[in-house]
Amino acid sequence: MLAAATSVKLSPASAAVTTKLTFKPIHLPPLPNAGRRLPSLSARPLYRQEPFLAASRDDRAASLAPPAATADGARPVDTASPETARSAKIGVYFATWWALNVIFNIYNKKVLNAFPYPWLTSTLSLAAGSAIMLASWATKIAEAPQTDLDFWKALSPVAIAHTIGHVAATVSMAKVAVSFTHIIKSGEPAFSVLVSRFFLGEHFPAPVYFSLLPIIGGCALAAVTELNFNMTGFMGAMISNLAFVFRNIFSKKGMKGKSVSGMNYYACLSMLSLVILLPFAFAMEGPKVWAAGWQNAVAEIGPNFVWWVAAQSVFYHLYNQVSYMSLDEISPLTFSVGNTMKRISVIVASIIIFHTPVQPINALGAAIAILGTFIYSQAKQ
Repeated sequence: MLAAATSVKLSPASAAVTTKLTFKPIHLPPLPNAGRRLPSLSARPLYRQEPFLAASRDDRAASLAPPAATADGARPVDTASPETARSAKIGVYFATWWALNVIFNIYNKKVLNAFPYPWLTSTLSLAAGSAIMLASWATKIAEAPQTDLDFWKALSPVAIAHTIGHVAATVSMAKVAVSFTHIIKSGEPAFSVLVSRFFLGEHFPAPVYFSLLPIIGGCALAAVTELNFNMTGFMGAMISNLAFVFRNIFSKKGMKGKSVSGMNYYACLSMLSLVILLPFAFAMEGPKVWAAGWQNAVAEIGPNFVWWVAAQSVFYHLYNQVSYMSLDEISPLTFSVGNTMKRISVIVASIIIFHTPVQPINALGAAIAILGTFIYSQAKQ
């Protein structure tokens, strides 16, 4: 009986515990919307949904489409393409080349007016460039080139042409105005075409040959009407034209297959040209003449003369170094065209700085020659 009573007493408690456990909250998944109308887009007419859903699909498709694709199938212009970068690089080279050349010509003429010894002046320009590059290699600012005997053999004709052209141009500027020298040197494309035609066997379309007529005619008109005409100065500019055309052509050939950059190539060229020029400079002028001329120039100009010599020597190397870096990217003929177009800035700057008297007919000849160069560049394209 006691056991039965105990059983009866415990049963409600057990039931209570069981009841608590049985009705413990349980999270069930939501039931489907059976028989309920929820406020949604499904309550709207179908014809109102379609534009919205279509637009959503279009947006998703557009977001998943590759960025190069457009609605009409065209591809957008890639502003960072290699060709665009290469064109910008060449443009920077040309602009720097022209600016450095203007500075060099101004200081070079100042030096030659006070110190009329073009052989020593040319030697100092090459010596400064050689020293700059040797110091750059020694301090690891620039990586020294790996050269062999074959490289120096291929460089020899380039160095000979470079030496002749450099000295001839300096002799010309010592005898005549800078503007006149560069007007005559604007005829370089004519020499380039003729040399390429008869020595390299290249053929050009008729418009290229016709474009040479205003170049040659303009140079001739400027020469005839030059107030301070000098035959030595005129011939120096003509010889320089021919020598530099050969230099450019030989350079382009010599750089093919070589692992030497344009900067180091010109450094090696300066050193070899300096070796070639030194004995001729001593024979043509000599230390006694240089010493007397230097004393007179310093007495007349003062200490600034030393800075003029340093500036013309350093800027000569810099502008040529940049021009050879651009020659890495272009053809010899394009190089000649760029070289001619830069003469516009040189001619104008020299006339302004040195107050060079220019007759209208002389200016017309220069303009015709430069216009011929522009026509030539268009005909080449």
